[in-house]
Amino acid sequence: MRVLKFLLWTCVALFSAVLLGLSGTYLYLSPNLPAAETLRNVRMQVPLRIYSADDLLIAEFGEMRRTPIRFEDIPPDFISALLAAEDDNFANHYGVDVKSLMRAAAQLVKSGQIQTGGSTITMQVAKNFFLSSERSFSRKANEILLALQIERALSKNEILELYVNKIYLGNRAYGIEAAAQVYYGKSIDQLSLAQLAMIAGLPKAPSRYNPVVNPERAKIRRDWILLRMFELGRIDRLRYEQALAETVEVRAQAIAPPQIEAPYVAEMARAELVGQYGGDAYTEGYRVYTSVRGDLQEAANQALRSGLIDYDQRHGWRGPEARFPGLDNAAWLAKLAEQRTLGGLEPAIVSRVERDGIRVLTRGGAEEAVAWQSMKWARPHLATNSLGRAPQKPADVVQSGDLIRVQRQADGSLRFVQLPQVQGALVSLDPRDGAIRALIGGFSFEQSNYNRAAQAKRQPGSSFKPFVYSAALDKGFTAASLIDDAPIEFVDPYTGKVWRPKNDNNTFLGPIRMREALYRSRNLVSIRLLQEIGIDYAVDYGTRTFGLPRDDLPRNFSLALGTANLTPLEVASGYTVFANGGYRVQPYLITRIDDRDGNTLFRANPPRVPEARPAAVQTTAEVPGESPAQAERVMDARTAYIMTSMLQDVIKRGTARRALALQRSDIAGKTGTTNEQKDSWFAGYNGDFVTTAWAGFDQPQSLGRGEYGGTLALPIWMRYMSVALKDLPPHLPPEPDGLLRLRVDPASGRAAAAGAGDAFFELFRSDMPPQPATFEPRGFTQDHFSNEAAPVPIDLF
Repeated sequence: MRVLKFLLWTCVALFSAVLLGLSGTYLYLSPNLPAAETLRNVRMQVPLRIYSADDLLIAEFGEMRRTPIRFEDIPPDFISALLAAEDDNFANHYGVDVKSLMRAAAQLVKSGQIQTGGSTITMQVAKNFFLSSERSFSRKANEILLALQIERALSKNEILELYVNKIYLGNRAYGIEAAAQVYYGKSIDQLSLAQLAMIAGLPKAPSRYNPVVNPERAKIRRDWILLRMFELGRIDRLRYEQALAETVEVRAQAIAPPQIEAPYVAEMARAELVGQYGGDAYTEGYRVYTSVRGDLQEAANQALRSGLIDYDQRHGWRGPEARFPGLDNAAWLAKLAEQRTLGGLEPAIVSRVERDGIRVLTRGGAEEAVAWQSMKWARPHLATNSLGRAPQKPADVVQSGDLIRVQRQADGSLRFVQLPQVQGALVSLDPRDGAIRALIGGFSFEQSNYNRAAQAKRQPGSSFKPFVYSAALDKGFTAASLIDDAPIEFVDPYTGKVWRPKNDNNTFLGPIRMREALYRSRNLVSIRLLQEIGIDYAVDYGTRTFGLPRDDLPRNFSLALGTANLTPLEVASGYTVFANGGYRVQPYLITRIDDRDGNTLFRANPPRVPEARPAAVQTTAEVPGESPAQAERVMDARTAYIMTSMLQDVIKRGTARRALALQRSDIAGKTGTTNEQKDSWFAGYNGDFVTTAWAGFDQPQSLGRGEYGGTLALPIWMRYMSVALKDLPPHLPPEPDGLLRLRVDPASGRAAAAGAGDAFFELFRSDMPPQPATFEPRGFTQDHFSNEAAPVPIDLF
């Protein structure tokens, strides 16, 4: 009896000691434990996502890739797989599984090291949200106490939802939805049973069981999870065997793949969000919707790159990017791994030169053919205006081991190309409210993230002339006014420097109508117009009417020839005034910002022109139930209409005749080429889109003889607009009231006499009819010369 009493009291004492120890531990640790109820309002880091107007993903920014999902959206098969792998007693315990803890303790005693933590899913939630990953008894005690609190505060479903959205699963993926996108490019509800089991095996050790890095080990764990699901009765034998037979096919992507390529647009939106929300922009799950349309952006990408490649090939082959002769395929693949695809141009190494083409090794390890037909353009580049002899065979162009570029065609074949040195930009706006519909700021964002569409200040050349002509129309000139196209000379009274501006071909036509002078792009007429209206008036008009930055407009007569410094976006914005009938709109990109819960934080409601817009090109920025502000009228509608008529003639009979190939009656625009062909421009529009294309070198240099706005920028514009205007009916602002169509004498510019055989019809404002007397061309005096900025010789058209 004494022995039994001793044993009994010993057990009571031990139990009391354990109870006192646990109580003491709880009393010691509990004051420092966070409240489990805070998990109901936890805010996980969610990246910033940028979308197009048609809801296509453009880009994602943020260190943690996460897309939280609700418990109701978790596939039941995944829950079964996860519980089989991590906590098959989850439904029955209260946050702590005593058997698992005892098993972990036994392993510790046996090996002297912590093998497993015996953690339940609830304990892992406690650790992931509140504790560190430190392996210590105090941390484990905190974890147990928190798990007990969590079980009291939250339901099992809520605990599972927190867990599957928080866990790290490798490759920057946090949560199961992000992992599904990273490894399979699908949503979690689109995965097969085997794929769900693969993801369920990642929480234990994301790096060890990563199916990209260790596919064999990942498959072993996947198969073990499938076996556990079968043993637990979660799946039947047929599904088990089918899942076992499925091969491991994954792809790893650090970020979500963009559905459209618009990195310059994404960067503009990102910068605006960071400016507004600071660092929270990357973690608060904002969804930003832009005005860019996916189809138009893709058309802009293709148009600009094709135009720059065409120019590049006209100026010859500069040779391979590097040479690696005498190496084997493994060494070549290592070299290729260091290269990036730029603007759709893939790196490749010539593996064999044949009579009818070459064989190249691509980064994927495949050896593919490049036909000789695609190499015939590769005459050696000697200088900007000089090429070597045409190659007669592939060996005249490349050698084995040469690092080159190839472009994959729609049929899968490869085309021989080289990475252009020339750059360009294209921006397209909706003239009714300023929405940016497409924008590309260079050949490749990976090559250079400098956004030439919005940041590059370049001289617009003759594409600036419509701004001067419209100012003249509003000051009393008409499209029939005669201006003398004759030599002119300016002498700086302080330096004696002489400026003799000239036309592009150094010819002079004498008195010429303004309409003809614009479509022929006569420089001396533009200068004389600027003299007549005055530089101050022209600068004020350009700033007030077109929104041009005053500081970038030179205060001398070279302004008439386009020596201002403007971005393609600023030029396009100015042309919207012509395209919409005289209203000022501001370019904008972001139409809506939603938070992670779908609440709209911002919705653009820009001023719009009052005319109705066709449904085919309706903007997404309109606020339901809220009338937009009306855009400010900055130009008489009659002036805008006459300018559009004159700019249509640039296409019908002027420097942009190539655009007649579009077979559109509603397009207007102006070419621009700066001194020594350093910049090539075309700015054009109809009632639906205003688009500006620019091309040139980042460090200004001549594009070469014959490279003008009509030969380089215009084809880019045409490629884009052929897609943008496809299936759209002709559209220009309607003819306003107060216009006259009168027969004009071409020799005098005044109303023609009855029966005059060579008279023609011209548009006039009713308050500005033709001059009653014969126009006498006027010349300059030295008093007209401005000394505020020395003019430079310039040859523009």
